[in-house]
Amino acid sequence: MDNRYNLTYITFDGHVEVHRYKYLYFVIMFTVYILIISSNFTIVSIIVIHKSLHEPMYIFIAALLINSVLFSTAIYPKLLIDFLSEKQIISYPACLFQWFSFYSLGGSEYFLLAVMAYDRYVSICNPLQYSIIMRKTTVNMFLIVAWILPACQVSVLILLSAKKEICTFHLKGLLCNSTVQKLHCVRSRLLNIYGLVVLASAVLLPVLFILFTYTRILVISYRCRGVRRKAAQTCLPHLLVLINFFCLTAYDVLLARLEVDFGKIVRLIMILQVVIYHPIFNPIIYGLKMRGIYEHLKRLFCKRVECIHTDKCCTVSALCHNNAEM
Repeated sequence: MDNRYNLTYITFDGHVEVHRYKYLYFVIMFTVYILIISSNFTIVSIIVIHKSLHEPMYIFIAALLINSVLFSTAIYPKLLIDFLSEKQIISYPACLFQWFSFYSLGGSEYFLLAVMAYDRYVSICNPLQYSIIMRKTTVNMFLIVAWILPACQVSVLILLSAKKEICTFHLKGLLCNSTVQKLHCVRSRLLNIYGLVVLASAVLLPVLFILFTYTRILVISYRCRGVRRKAAQTCLPHLLVLINFFCLTAYDVLLARLEVDFGKIVRLIMILQVVIYHPIFNPIIYGLKMRGIYEHLKRLFCKRVECIHTDKCCTVSALCHNNAEM
């Protein structure tokens, strides 16, 4: 407790030999953070620059990648500071804010994936009505709901938690997630029930909707050979991202609901998968599997290679010309 500002501080106990390897941890995680920002924004920039990609599907992909960057930004700066600090602590209000950011952006991920599934469903199963259904206003409405609705749902959870008295000041982890509830003196039944409602509406319902739409797409694509390739090219990346994120979410939910004491190394590995694997996984999948994005990426890197090669050739020819004059 800091009496000067009346703040309560929480200590993170999930670090593994951080004082011994703090510079190594910092360099690795800082490099990963820069890679996440650069890779995601490279694809977002390609979608923004090229008018041929100004379609609902690519707009939703850009929103998903921006969401990944925001998700990483809610975690990495604090994580990097902790690596170089003597004590890995965070004020309770800041912990609640990180908790809010972690789950509201995580919920937005599921809503965006559900919207993308609906977009693919309309495009493949009802192509003649696609331009009428997926209008600009509809796309904007989907994007607003995908970010606002999870934020409102999680806000209620955070406000209920903020009123609870805490008796434990050590958190078994590297960041503030659902394990914050274990700091409370008394586990609230209301919080548990509301948490299950949020879990059902923000995770389970979007996942069931996604599975339903892709099942319908698979049934129709099986009947019509002409749409099989289109369905495979556009739906496979979304399914891979969904499976990856759902597995990580399942671990986080089980960690909070089950009274299982995982070891520090297991917790560290799983948390690092959440903060490293998933934000990098998204741009790789969409960059390689989505043909429209892949073609522009290939042109971009080919131009850079040609420019580097041209500069080298010009330098060599200039040197040869100077030597000839001498």
